[in-house]
Amino acid sequence: QVQLVESGGGLVQPGGSLRLSCAASGFTFSNYWMYWVRQAPGKGLEWVSTINTAGRNTYNAESVKGRFTISRDNTKNTLYLQMNSVKAEDTAVYYCAKDLPGALDAWGQGTLVTVSS
Repeated sequence: QVQLVESGGGLVQPGGSLRLSCAASGFTFSNYWMYWVRQAPGKGLEWVSTINTAGRNTYNAESVKGRFTISRDNTKNTLYLQMNSVKAEDTAVYYCAKDLPGALDAWGQGTLVTVSS
């Protein structure tokens, strides 16, 4: 069955960096667009980044543009989110998700990122 497992979250100081990973299995990873979505404490889901199948086209929310980079390694069935210059408002649970397309039909369990000094 489809499985997405995020890792790499933790505590990071403001201005620091962190790289999240999402290991995919149970489907042909290279055939699907992938997403990062986050949920801050007490708030709703917020789209963060999207990447196309080959990894050549990426899209980012304004709130993370210039600081976060989404990428993928189709040989390793892994999605990444490089987070630089993090801010307190980036504190959230980060989820990777698979595009059906037209809907996100599979989600990981999430990894918590806490930005604090």
